[in-house]
Amino acid sequence: MNFTYKHIALNALPLFPSLYCPPIAYFAEIAKYDAIVVEQFETFPKQTYRNRTVILSANAKLPLIVPVVHTNGNHTMTKDIGISYAEPWNIKHWRAIESAYNSSPYFLYYKDYLNKILHAEHARLIELNDLLLKFFLQRLNINTQISYSKDFTPYQSMDVTDYRDSFSPKSPYTALSFPSYSQVFDSKLPFYPNLSILDLLFNLGPDAASYIHTI
Repeated sequence: MNFTYKHIALNALPLFPSLYCPPIAYFAEIAKYDAIVVEQFETFPKQTYRNRTVILSANAKLPLIVPVVHTNGNHTMTKDIGISYAEPWNIKHWRAIESAYNSSPYFLYYKDYLNKILHAEHARLIELNDLLLKFFLQRLNINTQISYSKDFTPYQSMDVTDYRDSFSPKSPYTALSFPSYSQVFDSKLPFYPNLSILDLLFNLGPDAASYIHTI
């Protein structure tokens, strides 16, 4: 499967990870560039946003994790990571998203397409993430050209701007400031910054693009 949207030179372009319903910061950083490369030849790291996202439920932040299959054990590259459907995780994810955002202003505008993506069974994680990425970029008016890596670039390479380890569920993203916006449960919960892009889209709708381009 060819993930390259356009034929562009890959040398020295910023490197980004492939993430599942990525956090807001991911898109704010992508929007800074005319073109980026998404890494697919790394050894798949555990406990990252590559196969998880964080939404806001009625009580607190809620992580949603895609169960994955390491086809080559601990040395499996991101491009080869499969998705397990032994349990109906995708149905559970959708129910959690619907429960959290059904009353948000723009849930109805986006739910059908997202529902379709999640309910289809994708063989590989990178296929699922790619479909979601295309959808989010379009809705956020981000015209950055996206290509996928052709080989592995070592970490701490001096030749590229490297975001592969920048977005972590274990620590806040401090390179940007995140202005508050109305969230579904803000009458009883504090503002939570840099959640899944789903939170921004469902709450701000078309204004999510302006938010992304100004932080």
